[in-house]
Amino acid sequence: MAKQLRVLAGQTVAITGGARGIGRATAAVLAGQGMRVAIGDLDLDAARQAAAEIGGGGGAAVALPLDVTDRASFTAFLDGAEQQLGPVDVLVNNAGIMQVGRFVDEDDLTAQRMIDINLGGVILGTKLALQRMVPRNRGHIVNISSQAGKYGAPGGATYSATKHAVIGLTEAVRGELRLMKADIDVSYVMPFVVNTELGSGLGEARGMRSLQPSDVAEAILDALQRGVVDVWVPKSARVTQTIGMLLPRRVSETLARAMKADMVLAGADASIRRGYEVRAAASEPSLAQAAADATSHALPSGAPAGTGAGAEEPSSD
Repeated sequence: MAKQLRVLAGQTVAITGGARGIGRATAAVLAGQGMRVAIGDLDLDAARQAAAEIGGGGGAAVALPLDVTDRASFTAFLDGAEQQLGPVDVLVNNAGIMQVGRFVDEDDLTAQRMIDINLGGVILGTKLALQRMVPRNRGHIVNISSQAGKYGAPGGATYSATKHAVIGLTEAVRGELRLMKADIDVSYVMPFVVNTELGSGLGEARGMRSLQPSDVAEAILDALQRGVVDVWVPKSARVTQTIGMLLPRRVSETLARAMKADMVLAGADASIRRGYEVRAAASEPSLAQAAADATSHALPSGAPAGTGAGAEEPSSD
C-alpha cells in the first residue's frame, strides 16, 4: 500500500535565501500547496517582489530581512514569520554561497564566509527552529546540501566541506531527535548543478543535465509529504552513488573522470561568473576588494575562477 501523503495546507514554512533560485521556486511550490510562506533574504527588495508575486497567486507570502550568520537577525526572522503567519511548521535552510577555484589560491575571508553561511547558518537555523518545534512536538527541517557534499568536487573544496558538514549535522540531529522521542523530521537535499545565477558558468558532466530550480523545489515538496531523509536530485543520482560505492576507488574515479564529473567546478568559466561575483560581494564589505581583484581582468573562457565573494543566495548545486 502506498504511503499516504502528508497534508501541508495551512502550515507555515520559513525559507532562508528565498528571494531567488531554489528558495523562490520552493516558496512558489509550497504556496501552491496551501502553505503560508515566509521568505527571508539579505536582499529585502527582491524578497518583497517574490512575496508579492507568490502571494498574488492566492497563497499567503511575506518577506522579511535575514542574515543567517546573525543570531538576532535569524531570531527576528522566525519571530516575524510566526507573528504574521502562525507557528513555523517547516524551516528550509536554503541560503548559501559558492566560490569556485583552486583551494590553494582561495583567500581566507572567502573560505570563512562560505563556512559562516553554508554551515554556520544551517546550524543556527536548525537550533532556533528546534527550540520552537520541540515543545510543540512537531515540525520538519530541510537543509539544502549538494552532491558535492557526498563526493567532494575539485574546484570547490571549501564549498564541498561545508555541504558535507550539513549532511553530517542533519544525520546527527536526526539521531538525537529519535533519542528524545521527538516527532520532528529532518531532511537534507543533494542537487546536481542547478540553473541559477549561483550555478552559472559551471562545467557539465556527461550524462548529467543541469537542473531547474523547480526540480529541486518539487523534490523538497516530496520530502515534506513523504518524510524522506536523504533527497537526491535527480533521483537517479542515488543509483549512481550506490554503484560507485560498490566499485573499487580506482575504477569509480576513472569513470568519474571519463564523465568529466571532476571538471564541473574546476572547469568553471570565470568570465560568465563575473557578474555573480561582483554583485555577491555586497554580502560582506570586507570581501569587496577580493572580488574586485578577481574580476578586474578578463580571464580566458573555461579558466578556473579566482578568489572572491558570493552573495547569500539559494544553493545551486
